[in-house]
Amino acid sequence: MARIAGVDLPPNKRLWVGLTAIYGIGQQRARSLAEKANVDAVKKIKDLTEEEVTRLRAAIEAEGRVEGDLRKEMQMNVRRLIEIQCYRGLRHRRNLPVRGQRTHTNARTRKGPRKGAVAAKKKVMARK
Repeated sequence: MARIAGVDLPPNKRLWVGLTAIYGIGQQRARSLAEKANVDAVKKIKDLTEEEVTRLRAAIEAEGRVEGDLRKEMQMNVRRLIEIQCYRGLRHRRNLPVRGQRTHTNARTRKGPRKGAVAAKKKVMARK
């Protein structure tokens, strides 16, 4: 089983698809990395040799940030926006859409499930 950047790649998938399991690598970047490492992108991950995995690992490290480093950087960017109290930072803090979407209707993914109006309990009148 190939392990690159702390992620176990799915063995039954092709290389360019399996590399997308690494945070920060999409389809296009996966294909270009395979090309730089001189590895066939349509080869299954379980069929890769140790030398090919090593070349891939080196190509990914040379290319730039992935996984933990990238997640940390993204988190720091959001934290910086919140600290300087810019509009985008305030939207992040309130868990509302950041990029100008409407919130009167929609935005349920960001806002979470609807909080229904709590109906006042009706007192049952005692019948005589």
